[in-house]
Order: sequence, then C-alpha cells, then structure tokens
Amino acid sequence: MALDIQSLQNQFEGPHHLIRTSDNKILFLREWESRSEVSKSTAILLFHGITAYSGPYGLITRPLTDLGFTVYGLDLRGHGLSDGNRGDYPSKERFIKDLCETIQFVKQIHPKVVILGHSLGVLSSAIAFNNCLENIDGAVLLSGARRTRPGAYPPMSTTQKLKIFFSSVFRPSKPVIKYYREGMLGLDNPLFNFNYTYRFMKITSIRDFTFPDFGDMPIFVGVGDKDELFTVEDCRALFDEIPSTEKMFHIAKGGTHSDFPPGSWDPLGTWLDEHFD
Repeated sequence: MALDIQSLQNQFEGPHHLIRTSDNKILFLREWESRSEVSKSTAILLFHGITAYSGPYGLITRPLTDLGFTVYGLDLRGHGLSDGNRGDYPSKERFIKDLCETIQFVKQIHPKVVILGHSLGVLSSAIAFNNCLENIDGAVLLSGARRTRPGAYPPMSTTQKLKIFFSSVFRPSKPVIKYYREGMLGLDNPLFNFNYTYRFMKITSIRDFTFPDFGDMPIFVGVGDKDELFTVEDCRALFDEIPSTEKMFHIAKGGTHSDFPPGSWDPLGTWLDEHFD
C-alpha cells in the first residue's frame, strides 16, 4: 500500500522543517535540538544511508546534542517523509539542487554548517562539496568507501539485468532494483526503501566523484571495524584522497555498518567540540 506522505508530514509532532524546493516539492528536515545549557552556533546536517531516512539516526545525534549542537537530518526526495517517487530521483541536477537548497536553508539559521554523511550520505556529501562548498564549514564522513567488500551483495541473474535494462529505457521512474544484503535494518519499517530505480543507482555511484581542495577545512572520517560493506583499509584509502590539512581518521571498535556500541563515536564528539563553537 502506498504511503500518504503528506498526511504523515502533517501528523509529525517533533521538531522539524518542511523545505519547499525550487521545483515545488517538500523535503522533510528533522531537527534534534541542543540538550545543553550552552548551545553551539554551528549546526550539523545529516545525510542518511541508502534504504534509510533521518529518523533512525537518533543514537548518533544524541551525544552531539548533549554537547550543544543542533542536528538536522534530511530525508532525501523519495525517502522517509519527503515528497517524491519512492526510491527514485528524476535527475542528478535535481539531486544537487535538493542538497544545496537544504544546506542553504540551514545556513540561514546557523552561522556554520557541518555535514555528516553516513554510507550513501558520503556520496551526498561529495556531491555537495562539488556544488555548494561555500556554505559548508566542515564534514564528517562515516562508513563509506569507493568499493564494497567482495560478496557483500548477492550477484544478479541475467533475468534481473534484462528487467533493469528494459525498465531504464521504457519506465525509468519504476523501482525495479531490489536492494538486499545480509544484516539490513528497517525491514519492518514502512518508511525504509528497499526498491530503487536504475537512474537513482546510477546517480549515486560513489566511484565517479573527485574531492575539491578543502584547504584547512576540518574533515573527520570514520568506520566500524566490523563494517559488513566496507573494509577499514578502503575507508582509509578514501581518507587519504581528501585534500585537507586538517583531517582525522577514526576506527569505531565493535561497530558494524549501521550499528555502533555506546561510546564508539566519543572521539567524534571531542573532535567536533574542539573545532566548532
């Protein structure tokens, strides 16, 4: 049964914003308010992973709000409580505009914005770097690399490949790629996506981007040592590519791709606290 996204937006009672894009769609922006007596002037903007949306990221954002940061979480178009065809994006240009318009929205409220990308959110962050870097003051990139572990995804059959090919030609807006891997979360949550269009998957290829020169912009890169999708070595290789004189690499002990033991990201909080007021 199709979700009534507009009704769900209207029913949501927690802190949030509804961003109207330049093509007249609504993007849902969740807000986790500062829990400290002294709030930071810097905001953190979270970009979620594939299949997910902003809602499940409370365990990561809670320690950051305790430090005084206000954290925002964007639901990508077609995900969570944002408008759009589920599991789809009409074009790369629209993807870019959604990210940059959201960053600009947050920048109007806070003097500085740090983007925090997890998994697919690393790719979203890279796209933002190359298109609206002037509104970004720092970045946190978690659980992302240019290649996945061998065998992380089951191989596609010839029939599946043909179905995807014909869909990409005749019905590009129809989600025909079933996203599946062992250990996925959110299987019982209707706001998660597990079916995607070919054009969405093509837009979000992490192999196709380069990093701009960051100068001394603070960049934090982290990965769990038990991540099912990306090895520590491949995440470190991505870290080594980043042209910044102010960067840090962290391995979260006991962390998987989407599940992290309490305290495993404490160094992230310390790093943010040292670099942003």
